[in-house]
This record gives sequence, structure tokens and C-alpha cells, in this order.
Amino acid sequence: MVWLFLFVILIAFLASHIRIVPQANNFVIERLGQLHTIWQPGIHYLFPFIDKVARRISMKERIADYPPQPVITKDNVTMQIDTVIYFMVTDPKLFSYGHDNPMAAMEKLTATTLRNIIGDLELDQTLTSRDHINNQMRLIIDEISDAWGIKVVRVEVKNILPPADIQSAMEKQMKAEREKRENILRAEGERAAAILKAEGEKEAAILRADAVKEQKIREAQGEAEAIRAVAEATAKGLQMIKEAQPDQYVVAIKGLEALQTMADGKATKIIIPSEIQSLAGLASSLTGVLEPDKE
Repeated sequence: MVWLFLFVILIAFLASHIRIVPQANNFVIERLGQLHTIWQPGIHYLFPFIDKVARRISMKERIADYPPQPVITKDNVTMQIDTVIYFMVTDPKLFSYGHDNPMAAMEKLTATTLRNIIGDLELDQTLTSRDHINNQMRLIIDEISDAWGIKVVRVEVKNILPPADIQSAMEKQMKAEREKRENILRAEGERAAAILKAEGEKEAAILRADAVKEQKIREAQGEAEAIRAVAEATAKGLQMIKEAQPDQYVVAIKGLEALQTMADGKATKIIIPSEIQSLAGLASSLTGVLEPDKE
């Protein structure tokens, strides 16, 4: 029983040194104080007394959110800038032995790199060059952190906080720019409205002129048609008279009718040509001839 008890204890002791490495993790194994191997995900056995797990390292992408850092721009403006770094461990050996505290080194490296980059930029450039700052910081930090087994994926400038007086001046400037744009837009709108109004009046005047022109043309055409109709009727009447071949008596009667029209009472003096006088005598003789027939 004693041997069985000891055997069970031995089995339990050996089983307690079985290690399972989770996915996306690496274990750094030291044997007698020296690096022995790097365990990948899976089942491994840790030899008692001589092996130990020196470090458990996550191979996933990580995020480091650093507090705001005071920086000075090229034009001597002090501001607070905080950054976020996305990184991942690519070499567990270098991460474990390349630096005593790689995370603290990353923070200090980020702060110094940020100060160097911002020191070459003026305030306006700093506020409008986030992409440039992000790319420059990523390149510099990634190059240096390779010695620590770290790969910098990207760097983001989260906040840029200028001093209160600078913020107030910027707000006033932005307000002035908005008012300027508003005035420009209003002026452009009034100008466009005036142009549209003028164009409308021009179109209306053209339409009115066209209407008057069309009216006069139609009136002239109407008068011309009337004159043509009268002329055609007169010509037709003369043609009919010519074709009828009237004798002198008909001519005399027409002459008398013309005299009657002329002596309508509106004229004070009437001049009668000699030809018409002879026609009048002829008419009177004609009247004398016709009277016995009426009896």
C-alpha cells in the first residue's frame, strides 16, 4: 500500500508538470536559468526542478494607450498630445531578453519620437498633418522596436490639445471664417438673384417686343389683304362694266348719281365740268322721252 501510495503521488507530481499552451500564445522556457526553448500552442511537459516557464507571451495584436505628452511646436507653442500604438510581438526571445522592460521602453520611445516630429512642425501644420505624424512615428518606432521583437502595426494621434488662449483664438478665427463664407454665399446668392431677375426682365421685354411686332405684322397683312380685296373688287367691277358695254344713257345716269352724291349738302361750291353738263341735258331729254311711256 505504501508503494502504491508513493506511485500515485509520483504520477500526480509528474502530471502537474504538464502544460497546455493556448492558441496565439508562446511560453519562454528556461532550463537551469538559461533559455531552453519557446513553446508553441499545444501540450508540453515541464521537467521538474530544472525547467521553468520564464514568461507567457501573447502573440495577439495589442494596444498601448499613452497619456498626453507635452510637446513644443516649431513656433514655440506648447500643447498636449496623446497617442495610441497598435503592436504585436513577433519574436518571444527578443521580447523577453532584448530589453528589461520593453513596454516602458515603448512608452518612452513614443514620447521622444513625438516631441522630435512635432518640433519640426508649426502649430497649423500640427493640427492638419495627423497622417504625416502617424506615419513618421510608426516608421521610427517600428525600426527601433525590432530589436525588442515588437512589430508596430500603426500609430494614431488621438487628441491634440492646444493651450486655452490658442483654442480661443482658433475659435474666433473659425467664427470669422464662417461669417466670411456666409457673407460670400449671401452676396453670391443676391448676385445670382439679380442676374436671374435681369434675365427675366430681358426675356419679358423681348417677348413683348415680339408680340407687338407680330401684332403690327398681322395688322399690316390684314390691311394689305383688305386693300387687295377692294382693288380686286374694283377691277372686277370695271371688268364687268367693260364687258357689259354700257351706252351713253347709262353713263349719263351714273354721272347724275355722282352729281347727286357730290351735292350732298356738305360742299358750299360745286364745279361741274362741261362734259357733265352735256350729260345732264341728255338726261333731261331722256326723261322727256320716257315720261309718255309711264302714262
